[in-house]
Amino acid sequence: MWRMPPPARRSRTAPSQRSRAAEPSRFAAFTVLRAVAEGAYANLELPKVLRARRLDPRDAAFATELAFGAIRGRGLYDAIIESASGRTLASIDEPVLDCLRLGLHQLLAMRVPPHAAADQSVGLARTVAGAGAGGFVNAVLRRVGERDLEGWLSVVVPPGKGADALAIRYSHPQWVVKALRAALLGHGAASQESVGDELAALLAADNAAPVVHLVARPGLSTVAELCENADAAPSTLSSIGAVLASGVPGRIPAIRDGRAAVQDEGSQLVALALAGAEVGPDVPARWLDLCAGPGGKSGVLGGLAVQGGADLVCTEVSPHRADLVRSSLRVLTDHAAAQGRGVEGRTADGRELGEAEPAAYGRVLVDAPCTGLGALRRRPEARWRRTPSDLAQLGPLQRSLLSSALDAVAPGGVVGYATCSPHLAETRFVVEDVVKRREDIEVLDARPLFTDAAGDPLIDLGAGPYVQLWPHRHGTDAMFFALLRRR
Repeated sequence: MWRMPPPARRSRTAPSQRSRAAEPSRFAAFTVLRAVAEGAYANLELPKVLRARRLDPRDAAFATELAFGAIRGRGLYDAIIESASGRTLASIDEPVLDCLRLGLHQLLAMRVPPHAAADQSVGLARTVAGAGAGGFVNAVLRRVGERDLEGWLSVVVPPGKGADALAIRYSHPQWVVKALRAALLGHGAASQESVGDELAALLAADNAAPVVHLVARPGLSTVAELCENADAAPSTLSSIGAVLASGVPGRIPAIRDGRAAVQDEGSQLVALALAGAEVGPDVPARWLDLCAGPGGKSGVLGGLAVQGGADLVCTEVSPHRADLVRSSLRVLTDHAAAQGRGVEGRTADGRELGEAEPAAYGRVLVDAPCTGLGALRRRPEARWRRTPSDLAQLGPLQRSLLSSALDAVAPGGVVGYATCSPHLAETRFVVEDVVKRREDIEVLDARPLFTDAAGDPLIDLGAGPYVQLWPHRHGTDAMFFALLRRR
């Protein structure tokens, strides 16, 4: 769950003697939280802030843990703030509330001396909201410092093991807790007897800071090159992956040049699975990435396509995201041209492509837009930003994209449907709804296509024919994958 800090100690420093400004790393974390509150994505905003403030690697790592940890822990921290302050969240100004969240994360989940956590949080509040806010933050943090994490859990977590208790203990919205429980059961990852323990492990994994996974794009780089130029080791899960223990990925030459990238191992496995699926002898030597933005899986698919003597077309409906795809694949596009192949990025609506180019492709990937509930480690704000109503909006889009892909693939070809969410409404329900309306589609067992770096079969993939990966079991995002063949 959360790391336990040393026993808390109350600060002896009077508010008037405390810092009047916060350290740059803490102010950087605060800046990220405010940007997220206005709609930004933490994983995209943080690098901008770190570059702008020119933090050294140690301070950048501190700011990263502080910002992401405070966002992940918001549900629990808000419950503690209400209890310790005696005030409702709605009565606390948002910037002050963010100062408190950052302070609580330092006090309860980081090995920051209590006096430093309080002093810096008060200084931050003074800077962004004035002296009165500083006094309020000081009073709340003094009260919080009277208990350690376990002590506060005993205060704010309801009794029992229901969704309300798990939601606060593991800092997830209740609807997400219930959805993940249903997903564990529906994908065969747990029984009624074991689902409680599995769910707790999954929720805890969502709160753990993820390691950085790298991918060597086929034909452009190698795992050995990545490991020579960084504090990295070969992945045990992906044959084209590496795990970065420390350092900044952008300082690795292959990543800086676009020959490698940062990519979760689950996404790597999905691309490898589609490329490794058996197809008919007469299918076109053209592959399609139907929802390509921002281009991560396209980079793997394109390299594998060129190696296999095929072309790749990448479509993205958003012009901005289509530009990101083309930029990400620039080196690969040049490499493909030198091999007499093509890697092309287009701005197009994937829902219309099946009608525009029927039976034109041998392999199609549908990496469908989804709630992202499988990547809550890397996108911590998603748990607070998504709502159940998003499922109603995304469902028709997911079905339309999959239907279009099945029209675009040639007889004998395969379609891979993937989501970074285990939610049943975004995974097996979508596939089953689309397939039952067609007589020319068969669902294949995708599990044999998922092997580790040594070529051995992965375990705990579910009952089949679909594959569901899990953070607490595989160390990846919770990627779902279904493989369909057009007869």
